[in-house]
Amino acid sequence: MTTTTADDTAAGATAVDPSSRRSIGRWVSAYGPVFGIALMALVLLVWAPGALSDFRLGNLGRYCALALASMGIGLAWGRGGMLVMGQGVFFGLGAYAMAMHMKLEAAGPDGVPDFMILYGDGTMPGWWEPFRSGPFTLFAIVALPAFVSFVLGYAILKRRVKGAYFAILTQAMAVAFATLLIATIKQTGGFNGLNTFSTVFGHNLYDPEVKKNLYMISAGLVIFFLVVLWALYRSRYGELLVATRDAEERVRFLGYDPANVKLFAFVVAAIMASIGGAIFVPIAGIVSPTNVDASASIMLLAGVALGGRASLFGPAIGAIAVGYGRSTLSERFPNQWTYFLGALFILVVLFLPGGVASLWPKLRSLFPSSNDQPAAAAPAVDTAGAEAS
Repeated sequence: MTTTTADDTAAGATAVDPSSRRSIGRWVSAYGPVFGIALMALVLLVWAPGALSDFRLGNLGRYCALALASMGIGLAWGRGGMLVMGQGVFFGLGAYAMAMHMKLEAAGPDGVPDFMILYGDGTMPGWWEPFRSGPFTLFAIVALPAFVSFVLGYAILKRRVKGAYFAILTQAMAVAFATLLIATIKQTGGFNGLNTFSTVFGHNLYDPEVKKNLYMISAGLVIFFLVVLWALYRSRYGELLVATRDAEERVRFLGYDPANVKLFAFVVAAIMASIGGAIFVPIAGIVSPTNVDASASIMLLAGVALGGRASLFGPAIGAIAVGYGRSTLSERFPNQWTYFLGALFILVVLFLPGGVASLWPKLRSLFPSSNDQPAAAAPAVDTAGAEAS
C-alpha cells in the first residue's frame, strides 16, 4: 500500500503544472496585446474624460498627438532599424496644413490671414487658397507627407544609406525645414508660427464641448493606430520588416528588395506623424518652427527610447510619459526640470536598454508558451572516435 507523506503533499501543492504554464503563455501571446489595447482605450476614452480637469485633459490630448508621431518612429526605428531623427518635418506638414485652414477660417470667405497684413502687403500666396476647403485640407494632411516621404525615402533607401548616415540626413532635413519656416515670415508666420485660431471646421474652438471632442479624436486615433500596428506586426510584412532590420543581406538574397520593405514603413510613419501634427494644432492652439525642428524630433525619439522602440505600446506610453514629465517638472522646477528628465533617460539607457517595455518579456518568461520551450538537443558526436579512426 502506497502512503503519502506530508512532504509529498506540500510539494504537490506548491508545484506548478508545466502544461498550465504553457497555456497561460499561449493566452498571453495571443490576447495580451488585445487586452493592452482595451485597457488603454478604457483609460484614455473613459477614465480620463471623467477624472481630469479641462486643462489636464487638453494636455493629455497634446501628448496623444505626439504619441502618434512616436508610434510611427517605433515602426520605422524599432521594427525597421531606421533611426529617423527628422520626424518633425512630417509632423510639421500636417500641423501647418491644419493651421493654414484654421487661419483662413478665421479670416472669413475672402479674407487674408492677419500676419500677412502685419508682415507683408496683404497679398496671399496662391498655394494657400486650396486650404480654405476642409476636405482638401484633410486630403493634404495624408497625401502631402506620403508624397514627400516617398520621394525622400526612395532617394535615400535605394542608395542603401543606413545607420548613422540615414539619421544625419533625416536630422538635417528637420533643420532645413525649420529654417525655411523661419525665413518665410510673410508666408508661414516665421518664428512666431501660426496662432490665434477661433474655429476648427466651423466649430467654436473655445467651446468646452469642442475641446473635449478634440481630445476624444486624439485619443481615439492612438487606439486606432495601435490596432493597425498590431495587425501590421503580426502580418507577413511585419515579419519581413524585422528580418530586414536584423539581416538585410539575407533578405536581399531571398529575392526581396529591402529598400521597398523599409520604404513602406517610412511612409506609414510619416503619415502617422502628419496626422498627429494635424490634431495637435487645434488642441494646443499654435504651431511654430520649435514644434518641428531637430530638437523636437529628438524629443520624440527620447519618448520612443524610454518606452521601448520595438514594442507595440512602448512608443505611445513613452511619448505620453515624456510629455507629462515635461509639463509636471517644468511647473515645479522651472529651471531644473531638464536635468531630472535627462537623469531619467540615463537610468533607462543604463538599466533598461530596451525601454520600460522590456520589463514585459521578463514577466512573460514566468509563463512560457509551448513555442518558448528549448529545442531538443542534437545527438552528441563521438569526435574522439572519429579522430582515432
